[in-house]
Amino acid sequence: MASLVSSPFTLPNSKVDQLSSLAQRHLFLHSFLPKKASSYGSSSKASLRVKCAAIGNGLFTQTTPEVRRIVPEKNQGLPTVKIVYVVLEAQYQSSVSAAVRALNSNKKDASFEVVGYLVEELRDESTYKTFCKDLEDANIFIGSLIFVEELALKVKAAVEKERDRLDAVLVFPSMPEVMRLNKLGSFSMSQLGQSKSPFFQLFKKKKQSSAGFADSMLKLVRTLPKVLKYLPSDKAQDARLYILSLQFWLGGSPDNLQNFLKMISGSYIPALKGTKMEYSEPVLYLDSGIWHPLAPCMYDDVKEYLNWYGTRRDANEMLKSPNAPIIGLILQRSHIVTGDDGHYVAVIMELEARGAKVIPIFAGGLDFSGPVEKFLIDPISKKPFVNSVVSLTGFALVGGPARQDHPRAVEALMKLDVPYIVALPLVFQTTEEWLNSTLGLHPIQVALQVALPELDGGMEPIVFAGRDPKTGKSHALHKRVEQLCTRAIKWAELKRKTKEEKKLAITVFSFPPDKGNVGTAAYLNVFSSIFSVLKDLQKDGYNVEGLPETSEALIEEVIHDKEAQFSSPNLNVAYKMNVREYQSLTPYATALEENWGKPPGNLNSDGENLLVYGKQYGNVFIGVQPTFGYEGDPMRLLFSKSASPHHGFAAYYSFVEKIFKADAVLHFGTHGSLEFMPGKQVGMSDVCYPDSLIGNIPNVYYYAANNPSEATIAKRRSYANTISYLTPPAENAGLYKGLKQLSELISSYQSLKDTGRGPQIVSSIISTARQCNLDKDVELPDEGEEIPAKERDLVVGKVYAKIMEIESRLLPCGLHVIGEPPSALEAVATLVNIAALDRPEDGISSLPSILAETVGRNIEEVYRGSDKGILKDVELLRQITEASRGAITSFVQRTTNKKGQVVDVADKLTSILGFGINEPWIEYLSNTKFYRADREKLRTLFEFLGECLKLVVADNELGSLKQALEGKYVEPGPGGDPIRNPKVLPTGKNIHALDPQAIPTTAAMQSAKIVVDRLIERQKAENGGKYPETIALVLWGTDNIKTYGESLGQVLWMLGVNPVADTFGRVNRVEPVSLEELGRPRIDVVVNCSGVFRDLFINQMNLLDRAVKMVAELDEPAEQNFVRKHALEQAQTLGIGIREAATRIFSNASGSYSSNINLAVENSSWNDEKQLQDMYLSRKSFAFDCDAPGAGMTEKKKVFEMALSTADATFQNLDSSEISLTDVSHYFDSDPTNLVQSLRKDGKKPSAYIADTTTANAQVRTLAETVRLDARTKLLNPKWYEGMLSSGYEGVREIEKRLTNTVGWSATSGQVDNWVYEEANTTFIQDEEMLKKLMNTNPNSFRKLVQTFLEANGRGYWETSEDNIEKLRQLYSEVEDKIEGIDR
Repeated sequence: MASLVSSPFTLPNSKVDQLSSLAQRHLFLHSFLPKKASSYGSSSKASLRVKCAAIGNGLFTQTTPEVRRIVPEKNQGLPTVKIVYVVLEAQYQSSVSAAVRALNSNKKDASFEVVGYLVEELRDESTYKTFCKDLEDANIFIGSLIFVEELALKVKAAVEKERDRLDAVLVFPSMPEVMRLNKLGSFSMSQLGQSKSPFFQLFKKKKQSSAGFADSMLKLVRTLPKVLKYLPSDKAQDARLYILSLQFWLGGSPDNLQNFLKMISGSYIPALKGTKMEYSEPVLYLDSGIWHPLAPCMYDDVKEYLNWYGTRRDANEMLKSPNAPIIGLILQRSHIVTGDDGHYVAVIMELEARGAKVIPIFAGGLDFSGPVEKFLIDPISKKPFVNSVVSLTGFALVGGPARQDHPRAVEALMKLDVPYIVALPLVFQTTEEWLNSTLGLHPIQVALQVALPELDGGMEPIVFAGRDPKTGKSHALHKRVEQLCTRAIKWAELKRKTKEEKKLAITVFSFPPDKGNVGTAAYLNVFSSIFSVLKDLQKDGYNVEGLPETSEALIEEVIHDKEAQFSSPNLNVAYKMNVREYQSLTPYATALEENWGKPPGNLNSDGENLLVYGKQYGNVFIGVQPTFGYEGDPMRLLFSKSASPHHGFAAYYSFVEKIFKADAVLHFGTHGSLEFMPGKQVGMSDVCYPDSLIGNIPNVYYYAANNPSEATIAKRRSYANTISYLTPPAENAGLYKGLKQLSELISSYQSLKDTGRGPQIVSSIISTARQCNLDKDVELPDEGEEIPAKERDLVVGKVYAKIMEIESRLLPCGLHVIGEPPSALEAVATLVNIAALDRPEDGISSLPSILAETVGRNIEEVYRGSDKGILKDVELLRQITEASRGAITSFVQRTTNKKGQVVDVADKLTSILGFGINEPWIEYLSNTKFYRADREKLRTLFEFLGECLKLVVADNELGSLKQALEGKYVEPGPGGDPIRNPKVLPTGKNIHALDPQAIPTTAAMQSAKIVVDRLIERQKAENGGKYPETIALVLWGTDNIKTYGESLGQVLWMLGVNPVADTFGRVNRVEPVSLEELGRPRIDVVVNCSGVFRDLFINQMNLLDRAVKMVAELDEPAEQNFVRKHALEQAQTLGIGIREAATRIFSNASGSYSSNINLAVENSSWNDEKQLQDMYLSRKSFAFDCDAPGAGMTEKKKVFEMALSTADATFQNLDSSEISLTDVSHYFDSDPTNLVQSLRKDGKKPSAYIADTTTANAQVRTLAETVRLDARTKLLNPKWYEGMLSSGYEGVREIEKRLTNTVGWSATSGQVDNWVYEEANTTFIQDEEMLKKLMNTNPNSFRKLVQTFLEANGRGYWETSEDNIEKLRQLYSEVEDKIEGIDR
């Protein structure tokens, strides 16, 4: 820090290149520094020393234990006591140092030498060696809060060696492995972890409260010493001294620590035997209470505190006002007792200066839920005393770093019912290290202090305090504290303002920027939803003056004739901002000039002013968020780091915050570009764009429930309160046209196959299958070839299996409207799929498996047989599917009224479940071959389905939005796939991801092994029995959340390693499986992590990188270990070490997302495929290195290219029915199939596979098969496109988007068949009626559709007749004229 204080700002030279260009310009650096430089005692010497220490060892922190070392003066003739301590955070550093200095200055009895380590520093090899060396001549070891497994094991290894020699070992709450090291005389905890030990009982998960551990420990601490005093044995005295030590330690002040050291030394150091060292009892502070830096004491009662507050003389006028907002603060007791409270004081002072009263509460244990209920809620009226709450601890509300109890936390916060913000003090890094890091926060801190509080419903992870590298003390970061306090007050204001005066800015997206695209969002009918929300708010008393009568009229008013192109000012302009105004409102405007030149620029501007597009209705503004701005520029798309927002983008948010003065902004739907702007990954600083753009406005964000990963990015980077909405109800794709004919032919074959007509029907089946282009998926005999009777069944069986696969595919129909939950019958397909999964952890069997057992079969065998095309298995599977649908439909009908809405499910269910015989599903099944199905299993299953049905139809999306706008707490809930995890429902929850250290789970590993084995089997079958040497694959954030880490598990299993969980179930280690057990070679991988995966699961990237490097270093033959084989070759070619050559875990540069191929394809801004491949290489070649995790993502293009050039197969996962390959552009955006071909020496195209785990019967298909399946079930399926067209304007765009994404697949993989384009042309262009409908509903999207057909032909992806092309050209000019005509 000191090196930053001396001005002018000179930064250590080595670091300059890593700093963002902004920081180099010293624009904002001063804003991070405390206002008084002098307190740092910055002498030139000090600044030099910090510089040396701060030069990277590639780890997150470069602080050294030397700043915590105190060596007494020599030859005082006193025995020396040497103490070594290891702690999680640095707040004890100043207290311990003060205590030791005081003891040494007395020169009585003994002199003390001390050295302290932060757990995180032990990652560094040389620091670890020093630590081991320090232990060799130490007398006492102290450890506290050691909860990071890999480091806990290092501490254990080092201390174990010396434990018998050490005079005392004291470990306070930590992982059991480290707690077992405790020894004080005869007291030890070595049995810890065996069920009988009393301490282990504390660790066991307590049902009533699992922060129980810390709390029971505190209760013990209060009562035991009194009891133990009277027990005679030494053993009891030793135990008593351990408990006293814990009291001293938790007391934390220098006096307490002095007495603690005297007590332990006097009792256990042999050289001091016989010297009587006097020590006083621990000074006990309140375990929990209210603390204010100016108050005379700590309070145990809110009323007393508020009385004192009311009589303060120093309070300003604003504070005395009865209308002042009141903010609750949650503090960590250890910071207060150790005197490390500067950052807390700063927040309290800032809030009071801004006119807010504060109630700062603290707790000593790790459970804050009790104090929250005790001090922040009025016991009589049950109303909160506060308008919003900010936790400054960074920890989960209950359980801190150890075991969390989220339900208990949510319960307390629901009672409190105010916005809950969790801000962060830097724990593992110093201020300077955080500023210079592109990652931002340290991954372990992200896991403990960002991911876990999100599960409690915490928001806004703002870094408000830094750490001084020398004293270890926390200090406030003033600009960040201002941001935090303003935002906390803004949230509190929502609670206090009336509805009439509240201003709301609704922000919609337009992506890609085209005339027909305003209001894009995944699965959402945006304008109908906005209309329904505004109607509801109006009814509630919000001022929405002049709202039109219909949602169509709303579209017209916002975008003028739906003619929404940005280059021409014919979107409705809500505000013109001149350049001078823009610059005065936007402090960071100059920083944007590097990328975009001087304002106003040519985006969102008329050449003189910046234009804000949108329309105002009373106190509601509906605005259109500008786009990235570089999507149409092929050169910019090639840059490996993304550009800053453009002036128009910044002007939009300046308008919303400072001119319109919004009380809250509502981002409508998944997703915009704000949260993907450049900046740190997590833990924004002042110069990170998402932070600057959102400014001080509370951000409420409607996000699709099935996309928890991107929702999490929005929470962390743009401080969003994300509210989930439902994806449209799924239906089965069904059959149409030729496919329907086929299924009729097959059923007549089954009844007539043994008569003379058998062969004839088979040949009709074959020719119809050809017409339907099924010959690519099923091997069909030649026309007219004689087929023996035995083989006929197999041919028919294979065609049948393919048709059933198409028929039962799930697809979301239409678009969701907020506030309109699905009707019960629309929920049937979803329930059928929920019922198709076994849920062993809940004791629920799947419906297909119950039905299969009835006829004496195992469902897995039936799946396998059906996949092979065995006719009787295909038929049985169809019957099982039909019976499942029938049974569930009959159950749903029984719980609904005539209108098809679910009426009081609970009552109806009790009446149904009360009587065995009348259960509707039993009635239904009694008429099928499954009449003997197991009733008990069925009842358990249907009770569960009844619960799910209630959740599917519950409607809370509007309710939660209103709660958020009224400054209440929105209940958190997981995001993900409602079919795999019905806990996602009901929607309208504040979406969170999961504890990143909890994956992959054991169940996910099992599923992963099945998929990997099938993938390898298939690749071998198609390549003459050879194993693939390398597989290139993609890891997505959302998939790994939904499946609890299945694709992560797949990578580990390809390498032949297993994840190992620690005592808390956290996965931070891997170990290799022996080659014998594996039974095949280890397969090399090239992993491309999406930018979102990188942000959410950096710990897992670390884990994967460690796994690959560990496998590369195994001493195994090259033909059994392809990782080692390739790494050795690459190390030799590139002249680097084997560990560096074994770099396989890649992603984008920090703060950048996607390969931009999607932007290029959507905007047709690319010349040839090579250009797309260059984008991929330039943007995706950043590697994570477990040996230097602090360095973040570093470019390693050569290794990336060499690794890809060995790939024999490319691979991706589809994990849920709503999103398939052509629904979103992300999948082809990360597909390297053609790229690998161009890099391979032999120019061979790799096989491309897609694993489909969307149903219970997991499949590995080729990419081409999947694209065909997708086209048949979506783009070419009347059920799907009619469903889309019923949404009107938005529906046409959805159809166009599927076609554009299909071209994307042609461009990256060349795996799209010609007939897909041909059929699409027949469906949408040749059919006159359809053509007119598309053209009139959304002419702009229709124009893009025609353009995409022409482009597919022009780029050589679609060969068709000259007539077709001529027709398309004519249509293009017709629709052009129509659009122009509308304009005039």
